[in-house]
Amino acid sequence: MSNHVIINAEGAILGRLSTHIAKRLLAGETIDLVNVEKMVISGQPESTIRDYKAKLEIRSKYNPLRGPFHYRRPDRFVRRTIRGMLPYKKPRGKEAYHRLKCHIAIPKEFEKAKLIKIPEADSAKLSRKKITVGELCKQLGWNYDPAKDPTL
Repeated sequence: MSNHVIINAEGAILGRLSTHIAKRLLAGETIDLVNVEKMVISGQPESTIRDYKAKLEIRSKYNPLRGPFHYRRPDRFVRRTIRGMLPYKKPRGKEAYHRLKCHIAIPKEFEKAKLIKIPEADSAKLSRKKITVGELCKQLGWNYDPAKDPTL
């Protein structure tokens, strides 16, 4: 049985935390990532939103249903970011990717569990402007109503 780790992503920089998680997944750990909507992306919010909206325009010309798929939910968005840092087309990377679970907020089963913060990815020292993954996903079309969410 591999290690099971629950990481709190609140206030973490998306890219730095993603690389850290990708390395741990390849080492054989099982990771649950909570509070993914509170992760931050550094840089000007307007240019970040503009760049991701331009990315939404990319699709297959002959059959758009075949992808590429651009997720708007924060948990799927972060999971796809981490997938880009794994060799997911090879068996080792595919197994590592299946050991990752991302969650919006903190699910009830993890409320009393010990949450780990990764200090290397903390955005407290960041002096630049930033945008949270939740805000970015809302700009991209994510409709979220906490009252209708069955997981909270």
